[in-house]
Amino acid sequence: MNDINKNQAIKTDNENINIGIIGLGYIGSGVFKLIESQKLYIVNKTGKYIRIKRVADKDINERASKFEPSFRSEIIFSANPEDVINDPEIDIVVELIGGIEPAYNYVINSLKNGKYVVTANKDLIANKGESLFAAAAEHGVDILFEASVGGGIPIIGPMKSSLAANNISKIVGIVNGTTNYILTRMQKENLSFEEALKVAQDLGYAEKVNPAADIEGNDAACKLAILSSIAFNSRVVFNEVYREGIKKITLEDIKYANDLGYTIKLLAIGSDEGGSICARVHPALIPKDHILASISYANNAVYLYGNFVGEVMSYGQGAGDRPTASSVVGDIIQIARNLDRNNKKPVFGCTCFINKPVKQIDEMENKFYALMEVKDMPGVLAKIAAVFGNNNVSIESMIQKQTKESGSARIVFITHKVLNKNMFKSVKEILKLDVVNQVLNIIRVEDLQ
Repeated sequence: MNDINKNQAIKTDNENINIGIIGLGYIGSGVFKLIESQKLYIVNKTGKYIRIKRVADKDINERASKFEPSFRSEIIFSANPEDVINDPEIDIVVELIGGIEPAYNYVINSLKNGKYVVTANKDLIANKGESLFAAAAEHGVDILFEASVGGGIPIIGPMKSSLAANNISKIVGIVNGTTNYILTRMQKENLSFEEALKVAQDLGYAEKVNPAADIEGNDAACKLAILSSIAFNSRVVFNEVYREGIKKITLEDIKYANDLGYTIKLLAIGSDEGGSICARVHPALIPKDHILASISYANNAVYLYGNFVGEVMSYGQGAGDRPTASSVVGDIIQIARNLDRNNKKPVFGCTCFINKPVKQIDEMENKFYALMEVKDMPGVLAKIAAVFGNNNVSIESMIQKQTKESGSARIVFITHKVLNKNMFKSVKEILKLDVVNQVLNIIRVEDLQ
């Protein structure tokens, strides 16, 4: 048992929990190392010996060779995930290959074989959660996925346990470290979006070939679908989340936002509005004195509102092998503590017991920041204000910035809350005005009160 001596060895085989890992990449390697290096500590905390029995990976020979022989001596390595899924002695399957297929096939077959599952796969849970939970319930097991949102930040488990008595009305999260890193570098070092993206790519925060999953908001949308489903007890899937990325954010926007007392962040926002759910991912101006404005670089934070607990925030590293492995192994321990092979039952189970519709973005209300380039002449503001007024858009504040180009000026509007469809109808009409050269950007404003 490696670092567990004879006096500390577990007495009965029923107290040994056998783990099978599918995927020995970046995260899988972290999980492997954490379990093997913390065996004695886990035994002392749980009374259970967490034993990695099998590991499957398509490049298993190359990846397994990187580990110390003492780590590998008791483990069966294979290139075939079915060896893990079909081993009757495996209690918990840990899926860490990512994506929807073939991960879905591996996970659902594991559940049907009566095995508990732990995963960090946000795409899988956000798109296929309903059928996975149904399979888990049918076979008396469970699927835990703390690491799918926020890396090492504890948020899913607390929402299903210590916060479970609360009606959660709203979740606001910075849940993508790549976009937060880019926006932080733009703000602190006056880098353009393209310059900050290249730095993020060079450091490994963003994909070099196709960073779209991060910068277009897809990664954050998966995570918001998961959080909203748990918080509001109603299934929200990835395609129901409105998403908008950060590619249009400029240094000019960041400067003007700062002048107005705001910072720009990519937010994931879910809210329960009684009869329906709002779920959206987009850049937003937030007050500089709000705690979320201080979340910098690749860090993540999730801020929620419970009717009894009040405001709660979880903060920390949202990615990386060690933080993510911490959450994965935490889920393994959660299952192992009370595992009874003769009487299997869910740990948390599915908490989506209501069926609420998800609102379309057009029907949601927001405040807006609007940056326009206009002709520097009398009557401009009156024409723009008339269009806004005709579409029930009320202006909260306005600043004018003279530009270097002769005969034009920059105008920044902040609106009161307005239906999204009314705001964008106004923008289309404003673009037709002869006094408006360009509508340079439209960004939502969140006062977070």
